[in-house]
Amino acid sequence: MYTFTDKGGRSLTLRPEGTASVVRCYVENHLSNQSSPQKYYYLGPMFRYERPQAGRFRQFYQIGVEAFGSANPVMDAEVLSMLRHFLASLGLGGLKFQVNSIGCEKCRPGCRESLLDFFSDKLDGLCPDCVRRYHLNPLRILDCKVRRCVELRAGSPKVTDSLCGDCRGHFDELQALLDLLDIPYLVNPDMVRGLDYYTRTTFEVISEGLGAQNAVAAGGRYDRLVKEFGGAETPAIGFAVGMERIVGLMKKSGGHDVPAPAVFIANIGEAAARESILIADRLRGKCLWAELGEAGASLKSQMRRADRLSAEYVFIIGEEELKAGKLKWKKLSDSTQGEISLSGISDFFLKNH
Repeated sequence: MYTFTDKGGRSLTLRPEGTASVVRCYVENHLSNQSSPQKYYYLGPMFRYERPQAGRFRQFYQIGVEAFGSANPVMDAEVLSMLRHFLASLGLGGLKFQVNSIGCEKCRPGCRESLLDFFSDKLDGLCPDCVRRYHLNPLRILDCKVRRCVELRAGSPKVTDSLCGDCRGHFDELQALLDLLDIPYLVNPDMVRGLDYYTRTTFEVISEGLGAQNAVAAGGRYDRLVKEFGGAETPAIGFAVGMERIVGLMKKSGGHDVPAPAVFIANIGEAAARESILIADRLRGKCLWAELGEAGASLKSQMRRADRLSAEYVFIIGEEELKAGKLKWKKLSDSTQGEISLSGISDFFLKNH
């Protein structure tokens, strides 16, 4: 987690995920008094300290979904079905659903003992994190991505082999419902997820187009977490979607266009910079996305920024254009260009946007 000491000497940790925040809100506002099930969503920035890499950033954004109040596997299937429809609506294909059950407090001890026995003579080969996990929660060793740990866990006991009757029945019913909904999935007994609060159902959506960080969405059931926060015993399930990874897949797959400005207004000179503010204000009043170039920046740097933003059009206005009452325009997708009068900007977008 991203933890640091502030100027007042206090140790602060930036939120690594959203589920705990939603559960705290659920408990503090006594939302359990309302009829169940209750369904919520959130979106916002999260933080991690690990070294950034492709598809993995220190500040990243998530869309999350949480459903409280139902222990029925129908809710698990409903959540997975909604996730499938959401990803399909973005034009994303080639995604693989992986599911597993990691049991409950009744069957987890048996699994723990099996894993402790299996890894007892392999501790010297495990990474430092997995040595710590061995003593705290050996189930987490199955989630490690370090190559040596992946090799050493080959042939390890499967969590699904230790499920109690209730958890086995829950998982079997979930699979039957996924079959009914025609959601293709793979049972991955090594998938335990990286957080300790999960129970029973865990799942991930995997894309082969993202490299090593290939999870697009992930989640599971956390039936004990509300009680651990001081609330009533409340079953719950949820997931989170990584927005940066979604955007990366959309760009690669040719799905829906990633939102981009309708126009970027590049300016040259102080008077042109002031005029560009007026133009942007009028366009925004007509619900058009307009971005302004940095006043005083070179035209070349402003054009580079317009290109990075994937703006549809660039308007260029300088001292000469102001005197003539015109501006130059360029469409970045095909490099067509021309001139329009300052008074004809609205008509231009009526015809071209």
